[in-house]
Amino acid sequence: MKRFKKGHPPALSYITAIKKPIPMQCCQIHEPFEIETLEGVMKAEAGDWLIVGSKGEMWAIKKDIFEATYTVVKD
Repeated sequence: MKRFKKGHPPALSYITAIKKPIPMQCCQIHEPFEIETLEGVMKAEAGDWLIVGSKGEMWAIKKDIFEATYTVVKD
């Protein structure tokens, strides 16, 4: 099995892809919180965003990453 090390992308022939825009539910939480996931308990800080995917899966995203990668749309 190949192992890729953090910060050292392998020399491969890459192509460009754009992730499909899939609407999801989200809410900014203003206190520390925890989420039970298949991988275990995920801890998040006040100001992070709770995301609920199309299949009910949940995860947290740091505030700065959310603001850089998501656009909030009006329902």
